[in-house]
Amino acid sequence: MADLHKHDEHAGEALTNAAKQQLSLAGEQWTQMREDIFTILADFKKPASAYDIADLVSQKRGKRVAPNSVYRILDLFVDTNLARKVESSNGYLANSHPACLHDCIFLICDSCGSATHLDDDILTKNVRAAAEANGFANVRPVIEVRGQCSNCDNK
Repeated sequence: MADLHKHDEHAGEALTNAAKQQLSLAGEQWTQMREDIFTILADFKKPASAYDIADLVSQKRGKRVAPNSVYRILDLFVDTNLARKVESSNGYLANSHPACLHDCIFLICDSCGSATHLDDDILTKNVRAAAEANGFANVRPVIEVRGQCSNCDNK
């Protein structure tokens, strides 16, 4: 059985405020560019690429924003728990509970591309322990399960 715990889930302006607070606690500044990128990322319902985000930020700002700049900020967001990276698609999702640090398991739909994160701290703790027992340090489990979501399976 999964080790479940309560999250303070955030959305909209509350999510942006929680992200801003978390970034500040990490000793980083909340700039207008970072806010623009985070706000756009938070609006995506499935993993977004840096190119998708760069296009939308460019439209919003009225000038081209390079994907490399977006990648650097997304990497910062991952490092500070504001976003999660879906490795198999090189996409990113906003973390709706940035103050809660744990590993996520992604359920990725092969039909629609949606990604839902599932928290199972017992499973990821066991993955960490197995990796550490085999000499790995700084372990960050990345578990992705592919299949069809219930919306697509019922069509």
